[in-house]
Order: sequence, then C-alpha cells, then structure tokens
Amino acid sequence: MDKRWSLQGMTALVTGGASGIGHAIVEELASFGATIHVCDISETLLNQRLSEWENKGFQVSGSICDVSSRPERETLMLTVSKMFDGKLTILVNNVGVVRLKPTTEYVADDFSFHISTNLESAYYLSQLSHPLLKASGFGSIVMNSSVGGVVSMECGSLYCLTKGAMNQLARSLACEWATDGIRINSVAPNFILNDMAEPHLEDAGYKKSLFSRTPLGRAGEPKEVASLVAFCVYLQLHILLVRPFVLMEVSLSMVSHISDRLEPYLCVCFLIICLCK
Repeated sequence: MDKRWSLQGMTALVTGGASGIGHAIVEELASFGATIHVCDISETLLNQRLSEWENKGFQVSGSICDVSSRPERETLMLTVSKMFDGKLTILVNNVGVVRLKPTTEYVADDFSFHISTNLESAYYLSQLSHPLLKASGFGSIVMNSSVGGVVSMECGSLYCLTKGAMNQLARSLACEWATDGIRINSVAPNFILNDMAEPHLEDAGYKKSLFSRTPLGRAGEPKEVASLVAFCVYLQLHILLVRPFVLMEVSLSMVSHISDRLEPYLCVCFLIICLCK
C-alpha cells in the first residue's frame, strides 16, 4: 500500500459506528490500517459488528455509550485515553438523530433530544479529545453534518439547526486549534440510505421532491460518505495550512445553470474544509 494512503499507526474514535454511515466509516478507516474504538448505544448491534470486524482482521474495539450523556461521554474518553496511551489521531463525530415534524409540532423534549445528541455530543467530545489529539502531534476531527445545515431542506428545522451549528463549530475549532496541530473538517451529506433515513422514502411525494433536486437523481450510499471522511483524514495528515477557506460552493456552481435559485439543487455530498492559518 502507498504510505501516503496508509493509516497504519493511527488511532481513531468513531461515534455511532455500529450502523449506517458510521459503520461504513469504521470499515473504510480500518481497511487502511487504523486502530479504531467504536462507541454505540446498541449493545447487541455493537457486539455483532465487533465479531464481524474481528473476522475481517480489523483492529476495532468498542464500548456502549449514549453520547448525549455527559457522564457517559467522560467515561468513553477515559477508556479511549487508556486504550491509546493518551494519544488519539482521529475523532469522527458521526452520531446523529432526527425527528421529522413541522416546526409548529415540536415540543421541548424534541429540542433537547436533537441538541444533546447531535450538537452537544460533538462539542464536548471534541473538547474532551483535545489533549489526546494534541498529544498525537497531528490530530484530526471530522464532523458528520448534513447538507441540511448548508441549504434549505425538508428534514426538520431542529435537525438542520444542529447540523448548521456543527459546520460553524468545525470552522471555529479549525482556527482555534490549528496551532495545536489539530485539523477539523465537516462532511455534509445529502440524503443517505440508512436505517434512519430509508423510512422517509416510503413517502412517494417526499422521494420525488428529494430526487428532483438531486443532480444524480438518487440517494447516496454510506460508503460514499465514508470515502469522503477518509479523504479528510488523509488531507489532514499531508496538507499545509495556508489560509482560511470553505470549499462547498463548487458543488452548487456545477448545477447553477439549472436555475437562478441554487438552494433546491443538492448534490450527493458537500465537503466543508476548514483550514486556518
């Protein structure tokens, strides 16, 4: 394997890694040699995945964690620190939840559920992982956000709110922690086929509306997002930080001829790259 594309010797924590996009991310990073710790809220599913990964020869361990819980987040990071001798190369904040409702029907519990799971977990796990990432000398954080955090999309105002906040968190941390050798990027997928999203495709009207605004005319696959996350990791290890910029307009500009209004036309995935001097 070309050493430029190897993750041998690298350590990673992937949240929500037993299913969907998280599962694909674990397999992608592990296939390039990374040693990974996975957390998930489902003990049954996690144990099943750990058995599968062991059979594939992947170096993956796991623990049960509800990332919306502060005590469980702290316990998770203590576990990771002990396992990787106080150093962590990669953190993938992947966990995400959605309750799709009209804004007028959301209640306080819905708000807390989205904020604590999607946003608080990413914020505090990034904070808790900072000393481990800094100790590695070239730490990398990847936020699994959503295109709904970039443009208007029918996936619930609370979900979009948290994903937009994750993108801004990535930009802020990229500048603040660059001098610590830690790089932060955000991947913003469009509709991806997984257990959380697939039930919405049963609504023929929703499916037609979604695909009509997607140039490829289909939903994305988890492995496509995983490849982009891996690209972010490689980019982090080899790129020279020069100036702040956000790379996300390119995907929209490719379809700008379709209409003067760009927002409805969504590509399979945006990549928000946050580089700070």
